[in-house]
Order: sequence, then C-alpha cells, then structure tokens
Amino acid sequence: MAGLLNIGLSGVNAAMGQLITTSHNIANESTPGYHRQRVIQSTLMPYFSGAGFFGTGTKMAAVTRAYDHFLENQVLSTDTRRTEYATYAAQIRQIDNMLADPTVGLSAAMDAFFAEMREVAADPTNLPTRQSLLSNAQALVGRFHTLNDRLTEIREGVEYDIRATVDQINTLAKDIAELNQRIVVAQAAGSNKPANDLLDQRGQLVTELNKLIQVTTKEQADGTLSVFIGSGQNLVMGNRATTLGTVQDKNDPQRYGVAIIPRTGDPIVIPERLINGGVLAGLLDFRRESLDATQNRLGMIAVSMASAFNNQQKLGVDLGGALGLDFFKVPAPRIVPGDAAAVSFDFDTDPLADDIQNLGLLTDADYELKYDGTDYVITNLSTKTSKVLTAPTDSFEGLSIDLSASSLAAGQSALIQPTRYAARDIALAINDPRQIAAGCPVIGDVPVTNVGTGQISNITMSDATNVIGPWNLELVYNAGNLTLNLTPPPGGGFGISPSNVFNPTADSSGKTFTVTVAGGFEFSFTLSGTPQDGDVFNLHPTEAGVADNRNANLLVGLQTAKLLFSNGAGGPPTATIDAAYSQLVNKVGNKTHEMQTNELTQTALYAQACEARDALSAVNLDEEAANLVRYQQAYQASSQVMTVAQRLFDEIISIMR
Repeated sequence: MAGLLNIGLSGVNAAMGQLITTSHNIANESTPGYHRQRVIQSTLMPYFSGAGFFGTGTKMAAVTRAYDHFLENQVLSTDTRRTEYATYAAQIRQIDNMLADPTVGLSAAMDAFFAEMREVAADPTNLPTRQSLLSNAQALVGRFHTLNDRLTEIREGVEYDIRATVDQINTLAKDIAELNQRIVVAQAAGSNKPANDLLDQRGQLVTELNKLIQVTTKEQADGTLSVFIGSGQNLVMGNRATTLGTVQDKNDPQRYGVAIIPRTGDPIVIPERLINGGVLAGLLDFRRESLDATQNRLGMIAVSMASAFNNQQKLGVDLGGALGLDFFKVPAPRIVPGDAAAVSFDFDTDPLADDIQNLGLLTDADYELKYDGTDYVITNLSTKTSKVLTAPTDSFEGLSIDLSASSLAAGQSALIQPTRYAARDIALAINDPRQIAAGCPVIGDVPVTNVGTGQISNITMSDATNVIGPWNLELVYNAGNLTLNLTPPPGGGFGISPSNVFNPTADSSGKTFTVTVAGGFEFSFTLSGTPQDGDVFNLHPTEAGVADNRNANLLVGLQTAKLLFSNGAGGPPTATIDAAYSQLVNKVGNKTHEMQTNELTQTALYAQACEARDALSAVNLDEEAANLVRYQQAYQASSQVMTVAQRLFDEIISIMR
C-alpha cells in the first residue's frame, strides 16, 4: 500500500509543480525579458521483483527556461543597430528641418541681400537704397547667427545626452554585477540549478544596456556573465563593474569624450571609432559626421561670402571717392589650445594673389598643426592629407600660416578650426551707407577730338593699392601701337601687357590690356573699335559722388560667381555660394533619409528576430491555459491513486478486525 501511496504522492507533487510553473508563466506573460519556464520530470528508481521492474513514481528533475543563445544574440545585434540609427535619425532630423525651411534657412536671406545689391547698382547714389542694403546685410548676418545658435543648441543637447547615456550605462553595469553575485549565491544554494528568474532579470538588464551601447557577453563557469564593449574592453567581470565617464576634450572644453575611469590613475579615453551600436554610438556618430560638418560648412559659406564681398568692395570706391573698406568682419580661424595662439592663421585672400582661387581652396575641415622639433606639419583631419610647412610663412588649403612667433614645443600640437565658429562671429563692418563701394576707382575718357571710333570699356581692378591720387594715364594710338604716358610718373615704373600692339582689323571687337604700376595698382581694360593715328585715351581716378555702378555690378555678380570647391590642385572653383548651401541642404537631407531607411530596415530585422525568439521563449496564454487543465487532471488523477491506496489500506485494516 505504501508504494502505491508514494506513487500517487509523487504524481501530486509533480502536478503541483507543473501547475505552479504554468501559473508563474501566465502571471509573467507581460514581464519584459521573461522566458517561458517548464518542469522537467523523470521517473524514480524502480524496484525489482521476480516478475520484473516496478515503477516507484516520478520526480521533478529541473525547472528550465526556454532560452536559445543564438536567437538572443540575433535580437541584441539588431536592436543595438536599430537604436543607433534611430538616435542618429532623430538628431539629424532637427538639422534637416531647419536648413530646408524656407523661412529659416539661408537662401531667402541671401537672395534678399543680393536683390538689394542690385537696387544699389541700379541707382548707386540713392542713400535710402544704400541704407536698405545695410539692413539686408545685417539680416543676412543675423540669419547666420540664428542658424549657428540652433546648431549650438543641438550640440549642447547632444553633449548632455552623451553624459546621461554614460550614467545609465554605469547604472546598468552595476546592476548586472550585483545580479551576478545574487545568481552565484542562489545557484550554490540550489545545487547549481539555474536561478531562472534572476537569469531573466540579468538578461533584461543586458538588453537595456545593449540599447545604449553594443555589448558582447560570455557566461562563466560559476554562472556569472562577463560583459564587454568596444574592441573587448571589460565592462562587467563577476561582481565588479568598470566605471565609464565623460571627459572634456583638451582642445574643446564643450566637447565630451567617453573614457574608462580606473580606480587609480588618469581616465583612459576610448576612441570613438571603437564605440559601436546603441544610443551612445548614434550620438557620437551624429556629432562627428553631421553636426561638426554642418557647422563647419555653414561657417565656410559665411567666410567665403564675406571674404569675396570684402575683396571686391576694397577694389571699388564709395560715394566720397575713398577706397572701399571691409564690408563684413571675417572671423579669424580658431586655434586651441590658447598657448599656441602665437601661431597666426588667416584666410589666404591676399588681393595681390588670385582671390577666387584661394577661396576655392578653402575647405570645411578641421586641422592639426604638430611640431616634432624640426618640422611643422599640418594635417586635414577629414582627408588626412598633410603638408610640411616652410617657416616662417606658408599656406595650405586656403589658409595663410605664420610660424614666426610659434610657441609650440617639440611634440606639441594645436587644433585649428578655420570655420567652426565663423557663422557665429561674422558681423557687419560698416554702418555708413556712403561707404558702400559701388564705383570703380578708374574711369576712361575718350576726347571728342579723336578721329577714330576707338572706345575703352570693362575697366576691372585687380589691385587698388595707391590708386586714389592725382594721376592720369594717357594712351596714344599710333600705327598699331599704344604709347603710355603716366603723370606723375611712378618711381618704380609701369607697364602694359600682353603687349602694346592693337590691330584695328583683328582687334576691333575688343582686346584686353592690363596696366601694372610698380608698388601700386593694377587694372585691366578693353579697347575696341577702330582708332586712328593720334587718337588719345585717358584713364584716371573716378571723381567722388558720381553715379558709378561698375563695382556694384561686380558685387552683384558674386551671387552667381563660382567661388568654392576647387576641382583639385590648381583647378578652378566649381560652386557658387548658393550651390554650396544647396549641397549642404542636400547632404543633410540625404543623410537623414539614409538614417531613416536604415532605422526602418533594422526595425524590420529586429521584429523578425524577436518573432523567432518569442516562438521559442514567449508565453502563449492559450497553450498555458490548456496546460492548466492538463495538469489539473493529472493532479486529480494522482489524488485518485492516493484515494485508492487509502481505501485498500482501510480494507485490510477492516479484515484484521
């Protein structure tokens, strides 16, 4: 009787275990990270009789959870990429919306400024029109400031999110380490049986951590889980968690990097390229690839537009007959650290050189200047191209570099950001509308006594040094040659190129000459028509206050002039200011679309991975409800066995009575 009773009791206990586990599954159907559990039953040791082996009942061998390491890793892998792309997309969408908005973007302000410049060219002596130009110029400067301020706000938000994300990583790593300890203790107390609920809790923490930064894991023999980030940096080992922190960039105090904080010693900065996946990688990639590039490009547009306008403005004369002054204040390149400021950097826009070519060489990259004790080497941090500089002055990619007062010691380096803060610091340099240099400093006269039809046109300045003064250049045509008489004669002499020959037959449609005065000005002009021997042409300074719009027209032409992006070394610029801004808008738009597409793709892959995992691990309420009925019946049947055993025992007792 005892054997039958024990068999029934073992069945009752097994059915009760199954009912408890099934109920536990149902209760945790919505618990994040929970894996369906089941009871593994096995038979008890049978006993032998002459007729054979008789069973002695059942036992619960283990309570396991439905878990597949491969499927779990698929979910982690797709999820960390999904959150990376989602973070990047959310951040860059802010820039895309700002740049593409016609009421906020740069294009409308730029168009309004040059439209008013055309009004000045149409009526160069009208002071209200000139004042309106200054107002539109200030509005354009304000638009640069507004765009840069918004980018700065986005940058501040990114830096805050980086620090907050690192804090969350530390919290999760600490919690995983604590759970490692609890699992070791629990499994040791339970004969090394898996602590399923604690394992699920730890797995859920790993999932949350993986959303912030891509992790790899390895389960150790003692049941603990080691967690690694980057290229194998240890984050959790046993019951100890490595602390991460954020450290300020030595060259940019507002910029934070991620570092390992050791128990002793200085923080160890983790290179950004080693941080993959998750929110943190999305933030770092966005800051490096899009935010920095956008702010630099916006600054480059500001520098190029202002420099080109200043150069042309200084080749003209204002209403008072004085040479034009800088129209805009062009910010100097930023150099950090401050003790390297003795190295002088400026945009290479020397009016004696080819200004358009120099502006075309300018890039939107940051640079590193390093001194090895012998040579100064400057490196473009985007393209990694370098140049060994020749002291004391040299140039590189549109930058003029003065090393004559360098304070860099051997092994030291400096960061040069030519355009990062240019949109923030650009300003209007003049406030008097009469200072707008609409006129050309040189004008040509054709005396009425000339017999021929020769005309002078298209006077274009390339250097206005000392052009203001009492001088007159007389050109006398005689037998196909031009004779030059400059009064008063300059000390260093003067000349004309390509030659002083003019063929009325071949050159009647126009031939361009360039006049160069040593130590002074330089300009070109076009002679056309059919001059006769003895005809005279006079070139002299433009009088103050005349309605001269020749330089204003050249200023208007800057809107459509190709100023940026030289096509290789020595090649001509290939893009206008408007085109450069349009390229920026398109680049940001394409990157936004790319990130959104990647996010959608990874979301679909993540859903598929979750579906495959859940098919194995998730709780199915219909299945569990069926199991409840099944195990209830098993419990009742085993109870009936015990009832039969009890009745048989009672029958034997009654017989003995």
